[in-house]
Amino acid sequence: MTNNHEIGAVNELPENFEELKRAANRTSSWRDRLNAVNELGNWDTEPTIKLLQNVLKNDQVFQVREAAYLKLKQLDEDVQMPAKNKGELFKGTNKILLRIKKSLPEGHTFEEFKEKLQKTRLDIYDTYEGDKDAEFDSWLHGIWETLSRR
Repeated sequence: MTNNHEIGAVNELPENFEELKRAANRTSSWRDRLNAVNELGNWDTEPTIKLLQNVLKNDQVFQVREAAYLKLKQLDEDVQMPAKNKGELFKGTNKILLRIKKSLPEGHTFEEFKEKLQKTRLDIYDTYEGDKDAEFDSWLHGIWETLSRR
């Protein structure tokens, strides 16, 4: 199933494969997943390729999926470039963010809102931070401003 055209790719499992596998599936850190993907791409084995294919198919952060795609292409796998996410990455994101805003005292700052989101829903914070990249703060600030206090 795999081709060994990539010079430098190693045909044995890395010693830290289980650790890389956990990191590739760690929902609380897209950076850990990205680092794991980059490391896994150096190993031309069936388990590492399957793990990279899983990341390519299922990760919520485009940068991580794109890195998996590039690593798989380097390993001569037949894969398609992933599409950029459109819309909500988590069902009910606006409701969740509204709940967080309502839980804060009247007159709270954006920084307090951002910190509470990071503490209470790190999965959402981290995924959107990775997906939005440099626009994350302005995107979150815009949502914070438009959420009603009802």
